[in-house]
Amino acid sequence: MSVGDTIEVGRADGSTAVFKIRESEQVGKKDFPMNKVYGTTDRPELRLTTCGGPIQDGHRSANIIFYADLLRAW
Repeated sequence: MSVGDTIEVGRADGSTAVFKIRESEQVGKKDFPMNKVYGTTDRPELRLTTCGGPIQDGHRSANIIFYADLLRAW
């Protein structure tokens, strides 16, 4: 996934929401941007978080976060 890609999310009512990735970042686990990821927004947005970085002590050392804006819902 990269900036500009779209993500389709199926909704409970059978419609589909389409989001476009506008930003991505990799941050250390200790530097996770809680407010940026979980804070209030003034429009529909999507956050995807996964693990990244080198393996240290059996775990990935960082998070990769994708920020996406709603394009349309149909």
